[in-house]
Amino acid sequence: MKIAINFITLLVALICFQCASPEDTREVIILKKDWKFNKGSHPDAKAIDFNDTDWESVTVPHDWAIYGPFDKEIDKQSIAIVQNGEEVATEKTGRTGALPYIGEGWYRNVFSLDNFDSNKKVLLLFEGAMSEPEVFLNGHKIGEWKYGYSYFYFDITKHINGTNKNTLAVKLTNVGKSSRWYPGAGLYRNVSIIVKNNESFNQWGTFITTPSVTADEAKVNIKTKITGNDLRLVAEIYDNGGTLVNTIESTTSINNEFEQNIKIKKPNLWSPESPYLYTAILKLYNGTILKDEIKQRFGIRTIDYSPDTGFSLNGEIRKFKGVCLHHDLGPIGTAVNKSALRRQLKILKDMGCDAIRSAHNMPSLEQLELCDEMGFMFLAESFDEWKKPKVENGYNRFFDEYAEKDIVNLVRATRNHPSIVMWSSGNEVPDQWGSEGVKRAKWLQDIFHREDPTRPVTVGMDQVKAVMESGFGAIMDVPGLNYRVHLYEEAYERFPQGFLLGSETASTVSSRGIYKFPVEKASMKTYDDFQSSSYDLEYCSWSNLPDDDFVLQDDKPWVIGEFVWTGFDYLGEPTPYDEAWPSRSSYFGISDLAGLPKDRFYLYRSRWNTEDETLHILPHWNWEGREGETTPVFVYTSYESTELFLNGESLGVQEKNDSSPQHRYRLMWMDVKYEPGTLKVVAFDNDGNPVAEKEVKTAGEPYQIVLDPDVKTLKANGEDLAFVTVSVVDKDGIPCPTATNQLNFEVIGKGSYRAACNGDPTSLELFHLPTMKLFSGKLVVLVQSTEEPGDIELRVSGDQLKTGILGIKSINLPEL
Repeated sequence: MKIAINFITLLVALICFQCASPEDTREVIILKKDWKFNKGSHPDAKAIDFNDTDWESVTVPHDWAIYGPFDKEIDKQSIAIVQNGEEVATEKTGRTGALPYIGEGWYRNVFSLDNFDSNKKVLLLFEGAMSEPEVFLNGHKIGEWKYGYSYFYFDITKHINGTNKNTLAVKLTNVGKSSRWYPGAGLYRNVSIIVKNNESFNQWGTFITTPSVTADEAKVNIKTKITGNDLRLVAEIYDNGGTLVNTIESTTSINNEFEQNIKIKKPNLWSPESPYLYTAILKLYNGTILKDEIKQRFGIRTIDYSPDTGFSLNGEIRKFKGVCLHHDLGPIGTAVNKSALRRQLKILKDMGCDAIRSAHNMPSLEQLELCDEMGFMFLAESFDEWKKPKVENGYNRFFDEYAEKDIVNLVRATRNHPSIVMWSSGNEVPDQWGSEGVKRAKWLQDIFHREDPTRPVTVGMDQVKAVMESGFGAIMDVPGLNYRVHLYEEAYERFPQGFLLGSETASTVSSRGIYKFPVEKASMKTYDDFQSSSYDLEYCSWSNLPDDDFVLQDDKPWVIGEFVWTGFDYLGEPTPYDEAWPSRSSYFGISDLAGLPKDRFYLYRSRWNTEDETLHILPHWNWEGREGETTPVFVYTSYESTELFLNGESLGVQEKNDSSPQHRYRLMWMDVKYEPGTLKVVAFDNDGNPVAEKEVKTAGEPYQIVLDPDVKTLKANGEDLAFVTVSVVDKDGIPCPTATNQLNFEVIGKGSYRAACNGDPTSLELFHLPTMKLFSGKLVVLVQSTEEPGDIELRVSGDQLKTGILGIKSINLPEL
């Protein structure tokens, strides 16, 4: 029997504590500046009078390990990776990125509360601290946490020194063999002080749903937990233009919780295509005195999971076109940065992606805010490990004590985001075997349901045979399969839900701009240069090619979508070169570590982006020494047929067909003989008319540096980033795809050089130093604003190259 999972309609809200409330009700102080940091053991650093003058001055968010150096001895592990099917332990050198995250580190900050009085309550909020944080205030230990990805807070009211100076000290401890990828190190997400009245809204205490939504009206249900007695709550709803839509007042709370129902007429629904956000302002009064006020953005939308229709958003059937993302941001490490996240999402949006899976941990709040704004559905994941270990010192050490607390904090902190449409309680956990694992799966799922009855729960399951036998897969709201495309049919028949999700797919590997011959499908293929071919035919022992997933998504209505591993390369896990130094970052990404699209980007774009034309040729056409040799040409396109020309001579028309998964989604000329010159492809519409063309030309020697920024204006806040793509062209302006010139970077004016990245997974050049080699003719330079508006100039130079010069404006913009 197939059981439908019909979750109630949800209106979700994004709690925004930085709001325009009166100063005497609530103040949020984000502790970004004036931090002192030192890596090492400093047991006396918790003391108020500890001398930290020689410590490094840093801003938070901060990742202490990203500055390197790379070292193969760091976290070198002798292990058999069970998830990869390995049975014999071998030495793994770059598994966690080969960066110095291991060890103890201390942060100190001295702050004052100007408006503090005895009627105030003070919370200290951490959005992530890697890892095992111990927190001290004015010499007293106020608490600790374990999971580096979790959000948590402490009530520090009794330890505050009034309006005098307060000394905050945080000890972090990272041990080896605690991760399968680069985890980062430090206070890598925001730390905030929340000062409010005792009579106030509880932290993460508001939950908004809509029991019903029609084209004419939405019924908004607001549950709000508060502290205090004899209070009244006023809720005001505004549209995205700031016009008041409706308001409601309540005077009765039960067990310190208000429940309100408010109508929105002709609601605008949230979706990836139209991410409409309303704003709610909640005001808490004692009589006529305003005691607390919070501001929220929210979106109205419905979700449904059914064996009859699969997944529906706002009543429309659709499939997830998703990617998995690790939390590092390439050359700036794990230190969260909103402009870096926004750039990632813009790249994915252009590809046609509409969903993100946070793999394999809690997402940053900034990422969720951007997904709300830009229109991405979100699968919010919690753990990579339960009770049974994958790595010796992983989350298994904390599971019994912390799993429920971590889930509760995840759900309560983020359940009001319209982007989140599903939770995940785990990824490829060894607990998939046996009855104890089934019990743990149900226990965790029940916690999610208790905290949020509006969304389903999944687990990324890779041991598909085991979960079919044990009943593990049958109890999940949404059965998520990681790879195992050959078992989809059997799993669909065995599981009762009536649908499957590709919770993790493909794991195809490639290096941007690198092509290997002969061109053939291969599993775990390695080469002497430690790169993988960008013909996109190489994969891993447990995985498959994108086309195999496309067939299932297109032909099986009961497959509700996929999350590709991964949207971007990330630090660590350099499969298939886990045992090969100096490989230190992944090859899985659709775009590389610098955020530069690989060829595979256009394969997904040709299928996912249904609004824009895709016409892409590979490989590049600089093959000195291969004259006369077979050099296949692939075209990734949204058109069904194209004709290929080499130096004006037609090499024939290719049309997509069903003879193989590759022929269904790619156009391939396998017998092209290389000769320098011009490759041209002409695309035809369904009537056979030529409608588009692209060319790739053989380049001469590198001559000039070209700079292409993702933005031309920065916000003068000391955090905003411009990502400048740097390439070289010959004297005729033709890109040089094999250039490896060493380049130097200089930033002058009201900005600074932040980092650079070339996307080479074997490069040991440090990101923060102002010099780097091109990889496959490109790299990316990050320019950061200061807090002063004005002009910024980036100069990029190299021997025997014409210097590239770029101007960027930095301006003051009002905070939203």
